[in-house]
Amino acid sequence: MKPARTKTPRKPPVKKGSQTSLKDPVGVYCRVRPLSLPEQECCIEVISNTTVQLHPPEGYRLNRNGDYKETQYSFKQVFGTHTTQKELFDVVANPLVDDLIHGKNGLLFTYGVTGSGKTHTMTGSPGEGGLLPRCLDMLFNSIGSFQAKRYVFKSNDRNSMDIQCEVDALLERQKREATPNPKTPSSKRQVDPEFADMINVQEFCKAEEVDEDSVYGVFVSYIEIYNNYIYDLLEEVPFDPIKPKWNSCSVPMRNTDFVPPQSKLLREDKNHNMYVAGCTEVEVKSTEEAFEVFWRGQKKRRIANTHLNRESSRSHSVFNIKLVQAPLDADGDNVLQEKEQITISQLSLVDLAGSERTNRTKAEGNRLREAGNINQSLMTLRTCMEVLRENQTYGTNKMVPYRDSKLTHLFKNYFDGEGKVRLIVCVNPKAEDYEESLQVMRFAEVTQEVEVARPTDKAISGLTPGRRYRNQARGGPVGDELLVSEVVLQSFPPLPSCEILDINDEQTLPRLIEALEKRHHLRQMMIDEFHKQSITFKALLQEFDNAVLNKENYIQGKLSEKQKVISGQKSEIERLEKKNKTLEYKVEILEKTTTIYEEDKRNLQQELETQNQKLQQQFSDKRRLEARLQGMVTETTMKWEKECERRVAAKQLEMQNKLWVKDEKLKQLKAIVIEPKTERPERPSRERDREKATRRSVSPSPVPNVAPVRLRHRRSRSAGDRWVAHKPASNLQTETVMQPQVPHAITVSVANEKALAKCEKYMLTHQELASDGEIETKLIKGDVYKTRGGGQSVQFTEIETLKQESPTGRKRRSSTIAPAQPDGTESEWTDVETRCSVAVEMRAGSQLGPGYQHHAQPKRKKP
Repeated sequence: MKPARTKTPRKPPVKKGSQTSLKDPVGVYCRVRPLSLPEQECCIEVISNTTVQLHPPEGYRLNRNGDYKETQYSFKQVFGTHTTQKELFDVVANPLVDDLIHGKNGLLFTYGVTGSGKTHTMTGSPGEGGLLPRCLDMLFNSIGSFQAKRYVFKSNDRNSMDIQCEVDALLERQKREATPNPKTPSSKRQVDPEFADMINVQEFCKAEEVDEDSVYGVFVSYIEIYNNYIYDLLEEVPFDPIKPKWNSCSVPMRNTDFVPPQSKLLREDKNHNMYVAGCTEVEVKSTEEAFEVFWRGQKKRRIANTHLNRESSRSHSVFNIKLVQAPLDADGDNVLQEKEQITISQLSLVDLAGSERTNRTKAEGNRLREAGNINQSLMTLRTCMEVLRENQTYGTNKMVPYRDSKLTHLFKNYFDGEGKVRLIVCVNPKAEDYEESLQVMRFAEVTQEVEVARPTDKAISGLTPGRRYRNQARGGPVGDELLVSEVVLQSFPPLPSCEILDINDEQTLPRLIEALEKRHHLRQMMIDEFHKQSITFKALLQEFDNAVLNKENYIQGKLSEKQKVISGQKSEIERLEKKNKTLEYKVEILEKTTTIYEEDKRNLQQELETQNQKLQQQFSDKRRLEARLQGMVTETTMKWEKECERRVAAKQLEMQNKLWVKDEKLKQLKAIVIEPKTERPERPSRERDREKATRRSVSPSPVPNVAPVRLRHRRSRSAGDRWVAHKPASNLQTETVMQPQVPHAITVSVANEKALAKCEKYMLTHQELASDGEIETKLIKGDVYKTRGGGQSVQFTEIETLKQESPTGRKRRSSTIAPAQPDGTESEWTDVETRCSVAVEMRAGSQLGPGYQHHAQPKRKKP
């Protein structure tokens, strides 16, 4: 059993435009029509041959509260109000016709608001033909002598062409000529005077470099897109008198009524090109024939009278000019019967319906529906342009909505690279159309940013050029041979009637013999004349051959010289190419070496940057550590210096106290020695002491000869430093003998950074209420340090306390009656007055902080 064969996958078709990367932007031109009345307000001004400027009209400025701005738009070229149809054709349509003859497609739009001159630009007016008749005139001027006989090319329903031989074409011509009402116009008819002035082009225009070894056929078709339906304007609707025709209301129509044509469908051919299926294509041989076909379809086109335009187009019209080319065979006699060698190019001339606003046209009913469909199709065209521009500008791949409208779906191949696209924007400068013209300008601005792939040139057939004229030179059949034969036959005298009705008729045969003899004599004379002319022509031909031979020899010599120069240039080019390749190889090696070195350089730079960052980090860490150690050393040094100062001061104070005690003892001893012995005073009773205590307010000094204590200020231990004395405003003034005072201190009620920056010491005076109800003053001292951030900080080191007590009624005794000591001495406890009046000493290094030690004379023992 054989294995089942798999189906070969279909290769995707190659588009013509995809074979090249070259792209051309859509050519957008602007044409400004003149104003209908000179006194009308104008809102469009031509600045240069490429720029127009829009001015908002006065009414528009008032409605916008005076807020307006003038806008400028640029085009490939701007045609002013005095531009002729010839100037417009030479710039816009002439290149498209030239491309059509060379096998390339073209698309030409006229776009604008209703009444802006689109139909005038495309069709023209009497005495001033538009783009369409000028395109036809240029086409037939270029290929007129190279056209194939009628019906050699025959269109089919697959958007392609078939080739017929001469015999089949002749039979087809005879069949069509026998038809009572031929669809194809005849070249022998007179031109319709209705459009004779439109096709009477005074300026002769012809394309250059036409392929003379090919035959051409021209086919035209005319369609309209009405309410998003496609109708064939050249279709002859057959009339059936038997079957009644029905209208849209299901009512039978009269036989004399017109039957509307059926809408056509869009299809895709084998090359993925869109075409209208079943569309009538008429072969034409002259400008008159082609324009007659166009005029016949133009009469069927839908127009209506609106508020803005008396003859407003209610549909988009498309006039297609299809040019078919086929090469001659190797002998140059007949058309090459190979369908693959046929080249078909097409030029589509599109007259778009005008965009309009329904509130201005006052449209109702069918007119309103037509306007809605027109605006919708134009909006779809604008959307397609915007998506194409976005895809090409930003590299996106959004789907272009061609299928949303029959207009864009029909011409999608042109935007995919099947030919050149040109757009003529027609504008009316009157102020009433300002807003519509602004929208048209914005659409044109978007369209000219779209790029279309450049079409490729047609393939070369491979046959020897110059076949046609070589065949004519050797006496082969020429294109008009049959026509010449017909003219010669018509020059002979007519033959009499050869019908013999009677046996005795003796006149018919002699008349026939006489006519034949005359014709024979005339033929003999023509033969003699032909021989004479042939001899003369041969002599002229011989002279021409000799001249051509001489020219060929001269050209051959020049050609050999040129070939030598070319061969030398070729060898030089080869040498330079080899040298160029060698240099390119060296450059490539140097580029690779440079790339390696640059990579190494980048790596080394990165490594160097990394090491620098590490060194910077280590350096910053080292500086922080040094600063920290320096701070610690400074702090420790200051701490020990203060500790040493404190110890030295305490030691000095202790020595002073000891010295003072010794001095007091010596004074007391001296007083005892010097004073005489007296009797011991009798101690007063306790009741008397109490009365004395109640009577006096201040305790008298027990030693009458001791001088009163002088008011002293307590000196700070660090008098050499500058201090900040912080005394809050809420503190109360005390009347203690000892008051804290520091010389050269800055006294503030609120601590601030400015005062701290000038001093090294800080002292806060703080008051609080003690447990016995007295005010207790604390002096909180500290050192001022500068911080790393530029500020100041205070580190508190010690606290001194000042307290005031009232001694009234507060004698401190161990009991009411002091018991006798075992050793026979009295107790050393005395009252407060006695202790305070003798001496006050501050013991250095006391565990209780700033303590007091009281010294008094020892009491004598009772006898």
